[in-house]
Amino acid sequence: MVSALPVRTLYIARHGAADALGTLLDEGRVQCELLAHRLRRVPLDAIWHSPLPRARDSAAIIAATFPRALLDEATELVDHVPHVPKVADRSSEWAGFFDGYSEHEAAADAAVAHRLTRRFARPPRPGQRSTHELLVTHAYPVGWLVREALEAPPRAWLSLARIANTGLTIIEYVEGEPAAVVCVNDRSHLVTAADADPSHTAPP
Repeated sequence: MVSALPVRTLYIARHGAADALGTLLDEGRVQCELLAHRLRRVPLDAIWHSPLPRARDSAAIIAATFPRALLDEATELVDHVPHVPKVADRSSEWAGFFDGYSEHEAAADAAVAHRLTRRFARPPRPGQRSTHELLVTHAYPVGWLVREALEAPPRAWLSLARIANTGLTIIEYVEGEPAAVVCVNDRSHLVTAADADPSHTAPP
């Protein structure tokens, strides 16, 4: 995005691969190192992370490449269901997922989603400088932020929820302009050397 106004650039990533208890796996650590290498030339001002261990530990690995960036927790980035669609609006794929989801739970998660967009999905104010921030979070908040940027209906987050571990999404915000979605769930940093080598052939 080319603009004389200050730009807020969010680099949003799901945490690295973790086990069923939420502990980062060795695979997840490698994914985080690859993501950090990909972003190494970005002048990150801050690395914000969910309070959950798998996101916190992912952010710590990435932060080793950016010693000057602020590393801090943002409770708004916690794993949550940002919007529970009405029964009539639920596809067969998602219908079972929402079974037993109470109105109280839905309202609490919707409040978290509201705080998330209020804090991060906004441009710098006139007079402020441009910023670059990394958000280490979970699949559903990533989908919600993309939906917000596209000004899509609330239930649209369901079609954006399949975010890979350390999949990278980039969104730019400028005062008075629509949010610019640069990429969503980009996994090019996870391509192995063998995958990238066209001469490589798989063993029989």
